[in-house]
Amino acid sequence: MAINVIKDKCKGCELCIKKCPQDAISMKDKLAIIGPACNLCNQCIEPEFCPFGAFEKIESIVLNRVEIDITQYHDVWVFAEQREGKLMSVSVELMGEGKRLAAEIGCKVCAVLCGENVDDLINELFEYGADIVYYANAPELKTYNTDAYTNVIYQAVLKFKPEIVLMGATHIGRDLGPCLAVKCETGLTADCTKLDIDPEDNKLMQTRPAFGGNLMATIVCPNHRPQMSTVRPGVMAKPERVVGKTGQRIDLEVSLNKEDIRMEVIEIVKAMKEMVSLTDANVIVSGGAGLGSADGFGLIKQLADRLGGVVGSSRAAVDSGWIDHSHQVGQTGTTVKPTLYIACGISGAIQHLAGMQTSDYIVAINKAENAPIFEVADYGIVGDLYEVIPAILNALD
Repeated sequence: MAINVIKDKCKGCELCIKKCPQDAISMKDKLAIIGPACNLCNQCIEPEFCPFGAFEKIESIVLNRVEIDITQYHDVWVFAEQREGKLMSVSVELMGEGKRLAAEIGCKVCAVLCGENVDDLINELFEYGADIVYYANAPELKTYNTDAYTNVIYQAVLKFKPEIVLMGATHIGRDLGPCLAVKCETGLTADCTKLDIDPEDNKLMQTRPAFGGNLMATIVCPNHRPQMSTVRPGVMAKPERVVGKTGQRIDLEVSLNKEDIRMEVIEIVKAMKEMVSLTDANVIVSGGAGLGSADGFGLIKQLADRLGGVVGSSRAAVDSGWIDHSHQVGQTGTTVKPTLYIACGISGAIQHLAGMQTSDYIVAINKAENAPIFEVADYGIVGDLYEVIPAILNALD
């Protein structure tokens, strides 16, 4: 069901803008536009709402899709996200996952690299497993730009027809993925934590948390290509780097007009606050609501520094304003896979567990012996963290 504006009847009087209880109507070129805030209350189709009867309810909107032959699509593509000439960790993780999926399907794993003069990354991608690297080199691609990256990769998709396209669920991937999927008229499964190949027909089975992490949904895209997913950083294992491995380089044609790019990057301003790289850390010490106050993170940092690790947190600590969101581990934070994860005063809500339960070793410190965190912990310490952590620090001296 949807509300449609009858163009021939709309007079651009703007009365509807004032009357809509949801503020869902705007005006463009003297024509009423129904926005996403519309909840189908149906008031606009009543005779007294619009004196010209310009609104009508329709059963459905049929998209003009062109039937595609999915047998023409092949290979697994990984978007090789780079920033300032450095390959992002999630792209390396996806190279390993892409190689595994390609082996099951019986095709090649390819990397798509965009930037300006980042040729050095091509050999790095080969060494992490890429059979082919599609390289787009242009000044317009030096810094990520939604329109520029979308247009270049879309043209490559049209020409080479990949079966699967994977990208990290980073700020860039979460922006690029939907834009590219819309242009390709295909589906996108966001924030995946698991990828598999259906043995019956080689479809990509994309699994992601749903309903606050209480359900794991597996999604498929049977009739359109490419099959697209964004994958959470820290979920997949990094492949071993094979020094000296080579592959095929294909340079992409970059043809961008000024009118194609609606945004211009004037300046990049980096935050002055302390930043934390949870995805790359081998040791993470996290604090939760059990700390009682922001002062408790001083003790957490002492332990993290002693172990050569970084400070993490639960959502409860972030919501309380005790620590910045960049430290948050969990479904609405960062997914991590360190060698050692120490949870201090964290009860173990399912949303937090979803972000750290694949850590190699988990140590939990909590006063509540029935806390859910102990169910996933390799080692559990029942006690007051303000007594346990100082004891650990003394033992490390």
